[in-house]
Amino acid sequence: MSVTGALCEAVGGALSWPQVLLFGDSITQFSFQHGGWGASLADKLVRKCDVLNRGFSGYNTRWAKIILPRLIRKSSDAEALVAVTIFFGANDSALKDENPKQHIPLDEYAENLKNMIQYLKSVDIPESRVILITPPPLHESAWEKECIAQGYKLNRLNMVVGEYAKACLEVGQNCGTDVLDLWTLMQKDNKDFSSYLSDGLHLSPKGNEFLSSHLWPLLEKKVASLPLILPYWRDVAEMKPEHSLLGDGDH
Repeated sequence: MSVTGALCEAVGGALSWPQVLLFGDSITQFSFQHGGWGASLADKLVRKCDVLNRGFSGYNTRWAKIILPRLIRKSSDAEALVAVTIFFGANDSALKDENPKQHIPLDEYAENLKNMIQYLKSVDIPESRVILITPPPLHESAWEKECIAQGYKLNRLNMVVGEYAKACLEVGQNCGTDVLDLWTLMQKDNKDFSSYLSDGLHLSPKGNEFLSSHLWPLLEKKVASLPLILPYWRDVAEMKPEHSLLGDGDH
């Protein structure tokens, strides 16, 4: 038998690797940067499942609804997904007069979130696997400096962002999904939330840590039963490692 043939015989069944998919705008896209909340989740779940970053900077729910079926289809891919986060609103809540391209009316924002949850259900990802995340609060003075530096007027208001956060929370309650109300949590007890944001809109290292610490309890419920993939090294049979590594028991 050739070396290739021997290796093929030794491969065993393909390993099933569960997945958590993070779907959102720039706050999701940037989440795998150093100290990012997505990277933190991936670290916690290493060798149990893959954490996939599907963040799209600048996107709103109108665009997200269109591309979601291109990201997740009814197949073995959907079966592998143990959790999906949907994290939009920071762009939807932009003021129409100052930022008409990204702005989405409040009612449509809520409807788009519902449609995405319904789509996931249609490809066999139930509500119990979905976590909605509201946009974080906006620190207006810091974000205004960013806007002015780019030649714009202030194009978002924290009060308006709060309306979108409330709509997101209501969608989750009505649809039966978990919701992380980041907008409310970061401002709880009238705390100064500016340190959670790097530029008034996007998360700072402290904000990433805050999000990760509050998202983890919701996600942990969905991944708690996942075993470690392949045996711990001390448990591999020394004389016949293939018995440990190619058997049905992967943990």
